[in-house]
Amino acid sequence: MSLMGVYVGTSGCKAVCFTPEGMELSVATREYPLITPQTGWIELDPDFVWRMAVEAIREAAAKARPEPVEALSISSQGEAFMPINKAGRVIGNAIVTFDARATGIAEGWQMRLSKQRIMTITGMPLSGIHTLNKIIWWKTERPDVYNETWKFLCFQDFMFFQMGLPPIIDYSLAARTMAFDVVQLTWSSELLDIAEVDVSLLPEVRPSGWVVGELGQKAAAELGVPEGCKVIAGGHDQPCGALGAGVTRERLAMNASDTVECITPVFSELVLNEQMLKNYYACYPHVVSDMYVTLAFNFTGASLIRWYRDTLGGVEVAEAAATGKDAYDLIVESASGVPSSLYVLPYFTTSGTPYMDPQAKGVIMGLRYGTSRAELLRGLLEGISYEMKLNVERLAKAGVHIDEFRAVGSGTRSDRWMQLKADMLNRPVSVMNVSEATCLGTAILAGVALGHYRDCAQAVEAAVKVRRVYEPDAATAAVYDEKFANYSQLYPTLKTLMHST
Repeated sequence: MSLMGVYVGTSGCKAVCFTPEGMELSVATREYPLITPQTGWIELDPDFVWRMAVEAIREAAAKARPEPVEALSISSQGEAFMPINKAGRVIGNAIVTFDARATGIAEGWQMRLSKQRIMTITGMPLSGIHTLNKIIWWKTERPDVYNETWKFLCFQDFMFFQMGLPPIIDYSLAARTMAFDVVQLTWSSELLDIAEVDVSLLPEVRPSGWVVGELGQKAAAELGVPEGCKVIAGGHDQPCGALGAGVTRERLAMNASDTVECITPVFSELVLNEQMLKNYYACYPHVVSDMYVTLAFNFTGASLIRWYRDTLGGVEVAEAAATGKDAYDLIVESASGVPSSLYVLPYFTTSGTPYMDPQAKGVIMGLRYGTSRAELLRGLLEGISYEMKLNVERLAKAGVHIDEFRAVGSGTRSDRWMQLKADMLNRPVSVMNVSEATCLGTAILAGVALGHYRDCAQAVEAAVKVRRVYEPDAATAAVYDEKFANYSQLYPTLKTLMHST
């Protein structure tokens, strides 16, 4: 028997089958395009996402044979949601996290409720990215769609609904809507009353690991899994990834190096103080019961390496074509092995925490005629890591301390990048044995629900393995500590100029 973890992300979905011991049996992925009907709007076609998810699940299940899928669990991107009518039909595209149409709506909240009160209830710093603000947009700008809507669903609950099951949403994903009370663990009547949104438009909320139901004959045949396969509530992608990396206790954090660079620390009590609010750090339920997470992230992340590939990486692209090697791997390994003299602000799209500045812009400072390609590449990698170092320091001031990082994502293929992280953060960075941590964490929730493990802690002992630990080099860490003082002044110094260009 196998356990399947399914992840429905912003640009693609993935289905992975595991043994209860954490061994990967099969992987299947599908991609789907983002839709941009006008500037600042970013959407997905939910029906197309569903079809791609079905294909991925079918393929992963077939590859895992002769081990049939005993249970599957779903994790998904946060905030993204879509309207469904009473006939069960999608009546509007899904609005995703980075869509900016609700920015003004978010600002309007302060006339009714303070930022501090919103944070105290929902654990979310006030922002236009959150689902509730975009539901208000539907109500004010498209009342025809709003009035026809039976439910607004995020992608996890939408997947359950498409499987013929109740559209259950778990605590961690519900929290990303800014309509959920993270203390009472229920929809917030205070927020919904102010928004004038009826709670009946939202799905039922249950904890991660909840057994949503069993697949009937039709759904099982469509997905290529056995009839009666159990379907389990997973969670928001980052907490699921943290579980898959073994981050189930305080002072540990997951560091995901992909399109978005993200740190996910965990802690045992809600941290809802002014420092968290000031730096845009959310605080919401982990997929592990009685634990909480926050997110520190940079939206540019590893996309900075893609930018280099597409604009300056002709040499590496040509070598990749000639040798069959991965262009990204060649680029990262071409970076200098010693600290650079450059400072790079990785705000090529917007900033992320701790500034959340949509007008921030990327900066490369310190270029000279003698700057080599290798030093420039090192500077790009350092920029991403400096930004995480800045977040780690701000988190500590808020009372969230980190002693060790568990690294996941595409960046973990590079020894050079992982050692740079350890040196920059001056903490051990452990690379996990399984790269698909989000799917593993989601599958673990299925395994706990079925009784393969007593709880998540025992599951981590059984299924999560560290492949290698990168210890910081004291001399290099000292160099980065000294240079960090300059880095931390760059954004405050350039902010006004950024906003005027």
